[in-house]
Amino acid sequence: QVQLVETGGGTVQPGGSLRLSCAASGSILTINAMGWYRQAPGRQRELVARIFDGGRTFYADNVKGRFTISRDNTKNTVSLQMSSLKPEDTAVYYCNAVAVTTIRQYNYDYWGQGTQVTVSP
Repeated sequence: QVQLVETGGGTVQPGGSLRLSCAASGSILTINAMGWYRQAPGRQRELVARIFDGGRTFYADNVKGRFTISRDNTKNTVSLQMSSLKPEDTAVYYCNAVAVTTIRQYNYDYWGQGTQVTVSP
């Protein structure tokens, strides 16, 4: 299995910055993609950003130009640098990995437990 541990959440004022990090561990054979999702109260979980094995990235329209995702394949980590934060960015942020393991030898979605990001004056 894959364990994902997120760090870096917290409270910040509008216009501020935060950096989220996520480390994957376990019986990993390969991680094909890593990313961040978020879920605000009363809303569905949504994709924020994703980075694929070859380095290609995807961003939701509402974070383009403000968030940057990066990955260290040697350490199985992914980070999300968030800048120019807005109150509407407030949510629980979840790390996601699409990985193949020794037990599940096919692509499978793994999730972290989530970290709260609050943007408030």
